[in-house]
Amino acid sequence: MRPYLIPMTCIAALLGACGGNTETSPASRVVQAAAPMATAATTIELDPGTLPAADAQQYAQPSFHMAPVLLDAPDDNAVGADAPVHTQTIPSEFRRLGSRQLTVQALRHVEADRSLAADTRPATPMATSSTVVTYSPAQIRAAYGLPALPASFTNLTATQAAQLGAGQTIYIVDAQHNPNVAAELAAFNTKFSLPACTTKTIASSTKLPLATATGNACELSVVYSTASGGMSASAPAYDSGWATEIALDVQWAHATAPLARIVLIETASASYDNLLGGVKLANAMGPGVVSMSFGGSESSGTSAADATFSAANMTYLAATGDSGAAVAWPSVSPKVLAVGGTTLSYSGAGTRSEVTWSNTGGGVSQYVATPSYQSVSVPGMGTAARRTVADVAFNADPSSGQYVAVIPSGSSTVRWSSVGGTSLATPQWAGLIAVANALRAVNGKAALGAPHSALYNQISTVPGTYAAVFADVVKGSNGSCAGCTAKTGYDLATGLGTPNAASLLSTLSGLTVDTAPVVAPATINGKVGTALSFTVSASSANALSYTLSGAPSGMSINSSGVVNWATPVAGTYNVTVTAKDSKTGLSGQGVYTIVIAAATTTTNPTTTSSAGPVITAAAMNGVVGKALTGNIGISATGAVSLTISGAPLGMAFLPGGMNITVYWAAPQAGSYQLKVSATDAKGATTQITIPVTINAR
Repeated sequence: MRPYLIPMTCIAALLGACGGNTETSPASRVVQAAAPMATAATTIELDPGTLPAADAQQYAQPSFHMAPVLLDAPDDNAVGADAPVHTQTIPSEFRRLGSRQLTVQALRHVEADRSLAADTRPATPMATSSTVVTYSPAQIRAAYGLPALPASFTNLTATQAAQLGAGQTIYIVDAQHNPNVAAELAAFNTKFSLPACTTKTIASSTKLPLATATGNACELSVVYSTASGGMSASAPAYDSGWATEIALDVQWAHATAPLARIVLIETASASYDNLLGGVKLANAMGPGVVSMSFGGSESSGTSAADATFSAANMTYLAATGDSGAAVAWPSVSPKVLAVGGTTLSYSGAGTRSEVTWSNTGGGVSQYVATPSYQSVSVPGMGTAARRTVADVAFNADPSSGQYVAVIPSGSSTVRWSSVGGTSLATPQWAGLIAVANALRAVNGKAALGAPHSALYNQISTVPGTYAAVFADVVKGSNGSCAGCTAKTGYDLATGLGTPNAASLLSTLSGLTVDTAPVVAPATINGKVGTALSFTVSASSANALSYTLSGAPSGMSINSSGVVNWATPVAGTYNVTVTAKDSKTGLSGQGVYTIVIAAATTTTNPTTTSSAGPVITAAAMNGVVGKALTGNIGISATGAVSLTISGAPLGMAFLPGGMNITVYWAAPQAGSYQLKVSATDAKGATTQITIPVTINAR
């Protein structure tokens, strides 16, 4: 088998996907043995999901807006789909406030002082309307065509439970800490007759992945992530803005998929590396849908994180932002479903109408190449210069807002707010994907994973299907640019449109979804005077063809994915590798960083003796048909490169700190020997052989 070389400096910081495996297992973060052994070892420093230092320390913002009004508590007898839609006048003292990231605490402060306080964080002025409309979960379900909630959540059929997201996991990734999230959700559930959620603790020492969600009951778990994608036992600091974001994300993901398991992942701060660590932790926890209601500036380096958004059986969604026409990371990633916003009008019965929300994000990336799914065959798309967002949309205007229960820190009193923003639209689309996956499971189909191909290529390009699945938003704008105005078919502000949920779920639950190839990015080291050759790591069910862009003169790639450069020139080169599936026509991309060191002359070289790294591992024994796991531990000072060869087909290796978890989903009978070699920064090498025995049942 091909040797796999894994630098431990990368392992400590990275828990992103390396692709390849489709099991509900640690495969979301594996380096998988799936190719014949190469004739010679190639040193490849795998580095998926790590942002450049300058980008890692950028900060994202939550993408919510709150209408400047403290709502009356919802009437217990007026929260059904056919109840009158709640309207409330904005008090005069609040009309000077901007809605972006407004909080209940700020509103209460102004209410007390009757003057604009410094901590109210005003931003975009409110619309001229002085009245706020607020919808209940039942009204939103009716407006968008989700099935009505049953009178009882017991004795459901498999299909009824699936329509509510049973058996699926939604990961909510947010920064900071909300100490009252469970109490807020309980108040929300009680008020709107939603299923109660049991709070389940996941200890920081819990072995991952998590067990598959089972049963027809909601669970809520809160975990704290590290920048490397691990779990911490220490809660982050409280922030009222992020606490509001957390409340609305959790409540509306649950309102859309009431029987799904919700895992709230709180990160230590809103820096890009911390938020990305939360996504890595979600990947490690196992298959599910990741909702990211935040955004920040894109750059030439943020695409380095795309591998983290490529784990098997995972779907990633992000808000496009709430500052009008603009592009935000991570929604701009071609691996992420970008969710824009609308202003909803709905009476409680009949058909909804929508226009573009004036503050929704959307635009054309400055850096990300046009993904294969955004083609001229998509109605309204035309020829996209680069990746465009949004992909889809949902209600997001706080003036056509949705109820959120908020318990301010230090209080036990529930306050009700009318909240919007693309951060409200995002968890609801996450809930829709979770429900679609639950229905697919009932139909014996695999999870959607990245849904872009299905939405763009298999839905929007079929006129009748497009009209049934999406409500095309054709009015309104989010700016004054040429592409800012909504139009027939795809547009930048609302993407393909908003969901007609019944048709969307019916269509997605039956589709056989083609997936694009996954190209794992890597850093390749070479030196002047030595020919460079390495094989691209790409996974697909079908044969692939390869092309290079941004390659230096003389570099080429052959039909087998082998890159050759006979006479390397000193420097650092970012080369994009595109792998195209010969059957589906879908393409995947990954960036290979080629570092060529100049030739050097060493005078009076000296050597430093070293005992070398310590490798700790035990013989592994298993049986056919039962997943095998094992562990390889490394003890060393500084960087270590680990080479593993002799792995049987299907065996995968999961990096985690200074350890490698060995995982084989479907062992085959036989005896095998893993040859493990560890080399530290001083060049000292240790080698061991690990016996692997798989017995017949």
